[in-house]
Order: sequence, then C-alpha cells, then structure tokens
Amino acid sequence: MRFDEVVQTAETVASTRSRLAKVDALAGLLARLEPDEIAPAVGFLTGKPRQGRIGVGWRGIGAAMGDAADAPTLDVLDVDAALDRLASVEAGTGSSAERAGALRALTARATAAEQDLLARIILGELRTGALEGVLLDAIARAADRPVASVRRAAMLSGDLGDTARLALTGTAADLDAVGLVVGRPVLPMLAATAPTVADAVGQTGEASVEFKLDGARIQAHRRGDEVRVFTRNLADITHRLPEVVEVVRGLPVESAILDGETLSLDEHGAPRPFQDTMARFGADASREAVLHPWFFDVLHVDGRDLIDEPLAARLAELERIAPDHRIPGVVTADAAIAEQVSRDALGAGHEGVVVKAIESPYAAGRRGSSWVKVKPVHTYDLVVLACEWGSGRRTGWLSNLHLGALDPDGEFGEPGGFVMVGKTFKGLTDDLLRWQTERFPEIEVRRTAGTVWVAPVTVVEIAIDGVQRSTRYPGGVALRFARVKQYRDDKRPEEADTIQTLRALLRG
Repeated sequence: MRFDEVVQTAETVASTRSRLAKVDALAGLLARLEPDEIAPAVGFLTGKPRQGRIGVGWRGIGAAMGDAADAPTLDVLDVDAALDRLASVEAGTGSSAERAGALRALTARATAAEQDLLARIILGELRTGALEGVLLDAIARAADRPVASVRRAAMLSGDLGDTARLALTGTAADLDAVGLVVGRPVLPMLAATAPTVADAVGQTGEASVEFKLDGARIQAHRRGDEVRVFTRNLADITHRLPEVVEVVRGLPVESAILDGETLSLDEHGAPRPFQDTMARFGADASREAVLHPWFFDVLHVDGRDLIDEPLAARLAELERIAPDHRIPGVVTADAAIAEQVSRDALGAGHEGVVVKAIESPYAAGRRGSSWVKVKPVHTYDLVVLACEWGSGRRTGWLSNLHLGALDPDGEFGEPGGFVMVGKTFKGLTDDLLRWQTERFPEIEVRRTAGTVWVAPVTVVEIAIDGVQRSTRYPGGVALRFARVKQYRDDKRPEEADTIQTLRALLRG
C-alpha cells in the first residue's frame, strides 16, 4: 500500500468530528492492508511507530525537510524500513550525520503531505483524532470481530498493532485466546477523580479505601527467579530497580503479576518529594536513594489469572503473598471511616486516597468509575503549549506557562488536541526555570517576540483552587490560582486530564 493512502486517511479522520465517519475511514484502510503492513500502519495512524522514539527532534526534522516529491512513490513498508534504519543508528561520533542523512533520504521521496505526516509520526505529535478507542472500533469493523474481543486483546497484549494483525489475519479463536502472559506488560487500570471522599464512596459503594502514594507506577512480573519491572507506559526498567526486583523475587510464589507504586522514603519512613523518586526511578545506574515497592493489586498468581475476579479476591491473594508490601487501606462503605483513612494518608505525607469498588474487576487500560482518586487540593496533569519570556529577576528565562487540557473528542477544537485553560508562573523554582529555558527551544514550533510555542508533549502537574467560567478560552473554563507542582516525565500527553474533567468542576 502506498503511504499516501495512510496520509489521506489521517486527513479524513482529522477533518470530521463524527466518530462513525472516523471508524469508517480507518476500517476501510485497515481492510486493504497486507498482513506485514498492518502493524506499521497502525503505528503511523496513532503517532506511535513500532520502533518507538527515533531520536530526532524538531531541529533535526526541520533540517531534513528539503523539496518535496511531486508524486507519491513511498510504500508503507518503505517508511517502516526507513524508521528501522533511523532507530538502529547508535550514539557516537558521526551518529548525528548518519541519522540526518537517512532522514533526508526518506523525506526527499515524500510529497509535502507525506513530509508533514512523517514529521508528526517521528515526533509523536500526530493529532488526527484517531485515538485508540476509535481505532479499536475500526479494527473490529474491518475484521468483523466483536469490539469487546478486540478491546480485551489489546489491553492484555499492550500492543495495538499486533492486536490489529491478529484480528485481521487470524481467527476469532486466536483473538479470544489472547490472555495474560507473565513477562508481557498489561495496560494499567486508571482512576477517575472526585472532589471529596464522600463523593467517591457514593460512586463506588463498599470499597477499599487506600493511601494514594506520590510515587511512580510500576508493574512487576515474576516467573521463577526471573523478574521484570515495567512503567505505566510499559517500558522495561528492570535494570534500574534492583531493590524492587529483590523484593518481588522474595515473595512466596512461582509466578505473579503485581500492580503498585514505588517511592523513596526518608530516614523517618516518610515519603520523599516525587522529584527524588523520579530522579532515582529514571537512573540507569543505582543511586544513593533506595526505592521501596508498595503493591495495591495482583493480576496473576501461580497460573491463575485474577483480572476478572472481584477486587476482594485479588486483595486476599495480595495479602497472602505480599503482606509487608501492601499499600495501607480499609474496606468500608462508611464515608466517615473513609474520611479518616484520607486524614491518616495526608498525615503520613501522602497525596490522599484512592477509593476502589470492592466487587470491581481489573479493567486494564480503562478509566472508569470503579477506581476514584481523591486529593485535598485539586491537582491535574496538563500539557505545556507555550512559554513566555520572564521579566525582572526572571529576565532571560522562559517563565510563564500556557497550559492545555486534552480534548479527546474534539468538542472544542481538533480531536485529540489540547484546549488552553490558563497560564501560570507560580511554583517554578530556579532549577525548573533553568530546565524550561534549555528544554523548550528544543521542541519549539514557532515563536513571537515574547513567547515560545512548543510541541504539546510536556506534562506538568498543576495545583489549583478551582476553576471559573471564562469567555477568553475556547473551553469556557479557566484555572483559579494555578501553580506548578512538578513535571511528570512518566506521563504521555494523551494521559493528561481532559477539558471535560475541568468543566465538571463548574457544575460541582
């Protein structure tokens, strides 16, 4: 298949707000792909090539974009092979020139529309509205398979491209046979947000009310003596967390998949700031700070899959195999008891609580109403859209952040894009100002005299006192007293909080 067909489909999807029209366009493309083209094409449509990060930034892309080809000649597999070559370039003397040469060779064969899509794919900035939920529906349509089967296979495999290939080329039984595999990461279950503990308990009924730790999400897999640890984004970081590996290897099981958090503690057993955890979490070599694992769920134990069993059964197994490493919590339907757990969590230096319906299964990759997080201060993960140059003491530094919330369905703009909801320069330390000033020009897309506009890839956790109605911003809502808590390098922009979540605070 010509790469231009992928380009045209992406443009069609971006130009409509109709979910049905998006599904029709994507399903039509998927049905025409050859088997070996399916996984690469899915990666192109979602802006997540199967090669992962290529190591090329905005400047590299800009330098490589010469005159465009007059007519499309690239095939899907041509582009996939070119990305293989780019990803295989090893760091070292001459690597930049080699990568630039390979990129120029690719873009020289591309039309202007193909160059634009290639740039967004390589940078991970494809905004077509082809979100994974829509694409899952399209895969089911093209393969004539139940949506539930396709969704479950994608969640348990963690690989949308492989799921599409299996659905389109395999049998229904092949698709339904996809299950948990120890050693293969699973998309994590996510939590919704509630303003109060009472509201959360009202949504869930009887629930496990657990401390919400200010740590980094981990998923630990063990088979025999082999242990692997993954991030919330399914990256393998086993070599970075020897202390976590040691704990998991010491559990009384032969095989297990555990979900939890890891964080660094001070000498009194209190949690260190999130930045300390992430500094250690992201290190390739062991550092002085030790990370402690705390688990809140178990998905598999010794040949028994637990994801479809109620949380009560999973917690019983977790208590049996890892009693010393369980996140503290209480099972209750009483809001007053749940409030006390929240006060205990805050008193211990943690963020708040997560309230989990005790009869709920583990919904991998989903954010529903079964898990609800509650923090005493509203904090939301937003995306940096631009940054203004500072004045006074901050002259010469990029300071005031423009903040955007995710608009998954395009209610206020481009589907899958971001809607500006406010600005802030509060909470920025000198270290963060220095980092911003170095980082944001590297992902710059344009600038004016006072502002650098950046690719929307940087997630930042923002604390607010609430929101207010606004005619200034397209989403109709503006942040009140926003301040920076921390950058979230462990989160992707598509994991940011939505404009709908912020608008719900108006009703609250």
